[in-house]
Amino acid sequence: MPPAPQDFAATLERLEALVAQLESGSLSLEDSLAAFEQGVGLTRDAQQRLDAAELRVRQLIEQPAGELGEAPFDAEGPAQ
Repeated sequence: MPPAPQDFAATLERLEALVAQLESGSLSLEDSLAAFEQGVGLTRDAQQRLDAAELRVRQLIEQPAGELGEAPFDAEGPAQ
């Protein structure tokens, strides 16, 4: 299995390619399972990236006084 793409766009492109391969019906059972497994891993990676981006956006816009601003980023959870 090749390493996971380094950016979100590449992850989506790889997922789209895997879906096209699976939908074509041209893969063997073993290759289909391998493609599906890789797709699950890429989907998890993409979801983690989206979650981190959402957290970052929230930290940038949610300020106590209603002002736009930036807060320290903590990948483990929302800022206090």
